[in-house]
Amino acid sequence: MKNKKGQAAMEFLMTYGWAILVVLIAIGALAYFGVLNPGRFLPSSCTIMPGVSCEDFQAIDSTETVSLTMRNGIGDDITNVTVLINQPDSNVTICDLSCSTGCTSTNTMPDGQLATWTASDCTAGTGVGTQGSKFKADVLFTYTTSSGLPHTKTGSMTTQVE
Repeated sequence: MKNKKGQAAMEFLMTYGWAILVVLIAIGALAYFGVLNPGRFLPSSCTIMPGVSCEDFQAIDSTETVSLTMRNGIGDDITNVTVLINQPDSNVTICDLSCSTGCTSTNTMPDGQLATWTASDCTAGTGVGTQGSKFKADVLFTYTTSSGLPHTKTGSMTTQVE
């Protein structure tokens, strides 16, 4: 009788062991082929620094264009503003944005105002990517305050390529 209980327990473990193994292989295959890639489901986001907010942003495949609309909320005009888009975790610059609207001379962003920064032909490094894919980049934001001290902040941008 004791042998029958042991045999039943062993058959139970073997049956469920194989079932668990099949499930693990299926999950591994889904992860390998990108079905479970969390990057596909993450929302678009853009952060620069406290006081400077991303109001709108986009990456366009057909023209390799990146655009950022930012609001200066620092409480002071900022001058000599430069905006670079870099590959994440590297110093490879994808493109150098220039102020298309909302800036005054010497790339000055008045306090409380919106400014749109745009660059086309962003093909360096990984470029913008293909339509429908996720574009993830570091935003290098350099500016000077009224005190004359230069500052450099690094933010991030994630959006779906249009």
